[in-house]
Amino acid sequence: MNYDRIAQKALNDIPLTKEECRVVLDCPEEDILKLLHAAFQVRNRFFGKTVYLHMLFNAKSGLCSEDCSYCSQSKVSDAGIMKYPLVDTETILSGARTAENSKAKRYCIVTSGRALEKTELKKICDTIKTIKQEMKIEICTSFGLLTKDDAVELKKAGADRYNHNFNTSERYYPNICSTHSYKERIETLRNARSAGMELCCGAIFGMGESRKDIIDTAFALKDLSPDSIPVNFLNPVPGTPLENSSHLTPIKCLSILCLMRFLNPKTEIRIAGGREYNLRSLQSLSLYPANSIFVSNYLTTPGQTPGEVIKMVEDMGFEIEEERSHEINASQK
Repeated sequence: MNYDRIAQKALNDIPLTKEECRVVLDCPEEDILKLLHAAFQVRNRFFGKTVYLHMLFNAKSGLCSEDCSYCSQSKVSDAGIMKYPLVDTETILSGARTAENSKAKRYCIVTSGRALEKTELKKICDTIKTIKQEMKIEICTSFGLLTKDDAVELKKAGADRYNHNFNTSERYYPNICSTHSYKERIETLRNARSAGMELCCGAIFGMGESRKDIIDTAFALKDLSPDSIPVNFLNPVPGTPLENSSHLTPIKCLSILCLMRFLNPKTEIRIAGGREYNLRSLQSLSLYPANSIFVSNYLTTPGQTPGEVIKMVEDMGFEIEEERSHEINASQK
């Protein structure tokens, strides 16, 4: 397969056909370097060799009423995780300072649960205002379903982005969650965007979805055109309904990342949850299609330390981007 031809389509903002998407996902092991080279042509055009670091903070763990089958914090999970209500302001501020000192461009505050209560929202908004006063770091928030009014409050407080993932295709969604719908997730994204926040929206792969579901999810993300796409690979945590699921290989993960880059050439693509578990020794190769990566821990699972990630980035000849100075030229938008 001539992967360079696929790269040229992406560079000219021409969507891939469904058949070309299947070819990318079915890349043979012996051709993976060719595919990565093609994806890097696209990544390099719009982002050069810079890498954005992001750090997650789990501000409220477990205690969730939703039944998402992949999540260790859901009501159907027996995973041995820490469970606690919304932490105090100083703890969140401390996490932000750690993120800033770790060269993270963005601090991602996350809470478990269907949605924030009004008292929790006020506390979070006050905390975001303090972060913005004290630090030069972008804030991404992820608090479940979001009303229009709550979205406006978050934006006023200084939240730069809102994260709410598709997780999978609309067709497959009922297989992983029944307590809220795919359409409710779409509504939350619309509310966040209408309030003026940037969108962070991605997916989790490896949950038993078909190749068609992967492609449908990729096109749904392209149609949404979020500012950032976190690409998660299932880490099957013991005690969750998907604890015995293991459908991915490092080559498959790299192929999915390349597909995301071809379909979203100008969008920040982030290597997110499950990368250590699924990519293993091939993690560094994911920087060829992706230009963003999480450091430190995820919500309930450990990850690479900032120092380890920075070393990997530098060893690959890439560089950390901390400031907002690296933006896509208006002519490239």
